[in-house]
Amino acid sequence: MAQKTYQLYGKNFLPALDNELSELPYAVDFQSQPTLVIKDNDLFLITDTLGNTVAYADTQKYTVTGLFCRDTRFLSRSELQIEGVSPVLLGSCAETGYSIIVDSTNPTIKGVLKPGAVGIKRKIALRGALWEEIELRNYSTSPLEFEVSLSFQADFKDLFKIRNYDRRSHRGRHLKQLSIEDNYLSFAYQGLDNSLAESLINFCHHPPDYIKGNTVVWHVKIDSQEVFQFGYYLQTKMNDQPSSYVALPESYQGAIKEAKREEEEWYQGITKIRTDSTVINNIIEQAQEDIYLLLQSFGFGKVLVAGIPWFSTLFGRDSLIAARQTLMFDSRIARDTLLTLAHFQGSENNDWRDESPGKILHELRLGELARCDEIPHTPYYGSVDATPLWLILLADYFHRTGDRDILDKLWSNAIAAMNWIDDQSKKTGYLTYLCRSSRGIQNQGWKDSGDCIVNSRGELVEGAIALCEVQGYVYGAKIRMSEMASIIGDLSLAQKWKTEAEELKERFNRDFWLESENYCALGLDETGNPIDSITSNPGHCLLWDIFTHEKARAVGDRLCKPDLFSGWGIRTLSSLSPAYNPMGYHLGSVWPHDSAIIAQGLHHIGMVDQALIVTEGLIAMTSLQPNNRPSELFCGFSRQENHTPVKYPVACLPQAWATGVIFQLLEIIDNGQLNISVPY
Repeated sequence: MAQKTYQLYGKNFLPALDNELSELPYAVDFQSQPTLVIKDNDLFLITDTLGNTVAYADTQKYTVTGLFCRDTRFLSRSELQIEGVSPVLLGSCAETGYSIIVDSTNPTIKGVLKPGAVGIKRKIALRGALWEEIELRNYSTSPLEFEVSLSFQADFKDLFKIRNYDRRSHRGRHLKQLSIEDNYLSFAYQGLDNSLAESLINFCHHPPDYIKGNTVVWHVKIDSQEVFQFGYYLQTKMNDQPSSYVALPESYQGAIKEAKREEEEWYQGITKIRTDSTVINNIIEQAQEDIYLLLQSFGFGKVLVAGIPWFSTLFGRDSLIAARQTLMFDSRIARDTLLTLAHFQGSENNDWRDESPGKILHELRLGELARCDEIPHTPYYGSVDATPLWLILLADYFHRTGDRDILDKLWSNAIAAMNWIDDQSKKTGYLTYLCRSSRGIQNQGWKDSGDCIVNSRGELVEGAIALCEVQGYVYGAKIRMSEMASIIGDLSLAQKWKTEAEELKERFNRDFWLESENYCALGLDETGNPIDSITSNPGHCLLWDIFTHEKARAVGDRLCKPDLFSGWGIRTLSSLSPAYNPMGYHLGSVWPHDSAIIAQGLHHIGMVDQALIVTEGLIAMTSLQPNNRPSELFCGFSRQENHTPVKYPVACLPQAWATGVIFQLLEIIDNGQLNISVPY
């Protein structure tokens, strides 16, 4: 019986087997190992240190690699072999952020190659596509003849599937294109939403000698000191259109040139910051590179995505905090973040997406699960703090730039955002959250893990919750937007928001204060009772002036006690709590962005020495990280002499609001007063 053919976008396809194996078995060792990460706008690539992507179906517990765009893995295998074995790694790096260089050589291949006879250089870049050039140099004194191969596979898995968040029992169909050129390899997948995803591979320089299934083979003959070069580019498409915002260059060299040109243009527009400290300068330089790496297009300029690998997409809270952190460094990021999030501002009441009119989104996803409405991220709005943070950023952006055009353009969005806050606060007087979506996030503040909202007995608190820091954000938003309303010329609205802020401050200092602890509660539960655990959350309130002066000082003092301050940063939960776990995601770990907000708050209320102590801990921690990158979070163990911070196993690197911490801390450091102490 003839196989059924499918005609899609003028191309003919046959069904293909849905498996990860090609005709040539894997040669790599499938164990958890270091990776290299590069990104250019909306494309990002994770490889092993040999430059391979090696996503084998039965090794989900091992390192994730692949080429990703629009929350889809367009390449799950690109493995280089020489006579069927893996090269021997000499060294590799991804220092530019958009390109990888790998140097390797051959092992002993009996009867074919002596060890170290061939130098193998892989040059990989992202620019509108994945580009790779491979150079083989004969370092022996006689001619050599051998086979080298590249094995490819594209599984087109949704990022949520790779993260094991996919509940579906079946997927779409893998397809193979009929009548394709000899110098060409094609992978295709028709999703359950009938969209067509394609990975199209074109070979350059030396064409392959033959292609067997998904393995491409070159028969190499090279004289002593001669170089044999071959390569390819892989373009990703959705519904016969490029999936990347970036135009396709003509060659690998063109890709490098275009990527470098755009990066240099961006550097021309940023604030140049240097100090008299080599340690801090190295950290600043890495932070600059990572900020550029994390910028991504969503149709309204470029916004900072949250982090790589899992969160390379538009977020509300994360993008807003990172944009505010970097406002003094590059105000264009804040402008584009405001415009992008305003475009996606909630317009209807939708329980599935936790959406309401005026609300700012939490997370946007573009993969198959989102397109099939199997997850609510189209976008998803389950964030209680993104909306007041958007208002704060709008006011801070205007104060920094005086950009009246943006203020006028977004004023109706600001009114809608404030109306959502007021509507959501009607019942209790406080901005609360309660998840409405069956696949939503239960805890909708920045500490959004399922087990992090606990009382002083370590018991989980559920239901509608008013977090303390969120009320601080609302107060800050009302005060700042009152000033903006005056500038717009709406004096009655300005007075209304100012009065509401003053009333909120009075209620807050009464209802959230724990007299027995002389500290602020984490939040209020749905009955209005304080959630009395000792956490880092009240530290966010210092920056917005919602506390009375006496209470602000009491909070500042308590944050610097040993149960909260680890020496590297502020723990998310006191070490005296029954629920404390230094390895817990939000139950005792240290998050740099959390600690930096607190340091800024301490500085703001005049506790300068304490602010500098927290700042020193964060800078020292960063100086001890690989490549001087601050981790998304790290374990909350106390700082000890000659010990480095204990890593959290699956933290994102780089991560936007961790990277943004560096620019936040620079505003605290004053005239070289910071003395950095590192173990070695």
